[in-house]
Amino acid sequence: MARIPLSYRLHAQLAKEHNGAERWGYRRIHCGQLTAKGRTLDERNGKNDVKGTEGSVSLEKRSKQAIGTLRAAGIPKDLDWFAAESVRGYDEMGDPDTTAQVHPYHFTTSMAALAEEKGVNVVLGTVTNIEKSGDGVKSVTYKAKEDSEDHTIPATDVIISAGPWTKSVYPSAPISALRAHSVTIRPSRPVSAYALFTEIALPADFGRTGESTKSKRSHSKRVTPEIYARPNNEVYACGEGDTLVPLPPTTADVETDDARCQDIINYVASISDEMRDGEVTARQACYLPNVEGASAGPLIGETGVKGLLMAAGHTCWGIQNGPATGKLISEFVFDGKAKSANVGALDPRRVL
Repeated sequence: MARIPLSYRLHAQLAKEHNGAERWGYRRIHCGQLTAKGRTLDERNGKNDVKGTEGSVSLEKRSKQAIGTLRAAGIPKDLDWFAAESVRGYDEMGDPDTTAQVHPYHFTTSMAALAEEKGVNVVLGTVTNIEKSGDGVKSVTYKAKEDSEDHTIPATDVIISAGPWTKSVYPSAPISALRAHSVTIRPSRPVSAYALFTEIALPADFGRTGESTKSKRSHSKRVTPEIYARPNNEVYACGEGDTLVPLPPTTADVETDDARCQDIINYVASISDEMRDGEVTARQACYLPNVEGASAGPLIGETGVKGLLMAAGHTCWGIQNGPATGKLISEFVFDGKAKSANVGALDPRRVL
């Protein structure tokens, strides 16, 4: 079995066994590609400092003509939270039989809590050294977050799963970091369960921020924010990545560029009144781990040092791949090889 369908099955299994719908927002959804034409931002500011379109009408009170326009563009009936004059087309990529979502923070913290219930000791800190003896690992030294002291623990098996920080733990790992910004918005009304990959054509005068054209930020003619509706009336939206700011030492030091976050807000507001008139609840940034060179996919498996394994480089697919990666790595530890999926092409030894 390939790791991606394996992970999808394991996500469903975990959610069923541990009430994932409540604990980490697991639910089945639709997924598709939405093409649209953005509307010019006018001088009327809303809750998000987003300039809305004059005379816009709430989707709850749409005219029959507007609804007909959406239907003619092939828009599903329940995908009714986008402006009829903006949407150009929709292509289904997945449905509730093949697609699901989780809230990344709630999922990962829940997995840690479930592990602790089984006796795992979770320690927050920064690894400073992995000591080797002969052909295998011997110990791990780390600086604990709670006391800033150095601690060393003996180890027979060490799994490096540090995402974009992998190189700081294992310098020869060909993994680089790409910063990405995102926002969360509480829309003006509840929206349907869709994950959308968009392509928005922006008008030539998009982005005016004042009376002077000198205050206008430059934008690409086409932008591609991703938009994910979440449970509890929340929408997550993310934009393109950048390499302007190097990877900091810790997650606490990640810099968020408010202007890039505002761009995302403006892009999605240009095609949706619900997001334009909603409340921005978070502006944030993170770093994605990318495997450099011709190697595709993450690095999962042995490193060539006995007892030292690697599971990193998943780019933006870490949450989707997480359960399968965890299962496969556990098989390397306890069985000596991966059994649930063929991951030979992802062998870290090919690039280390």
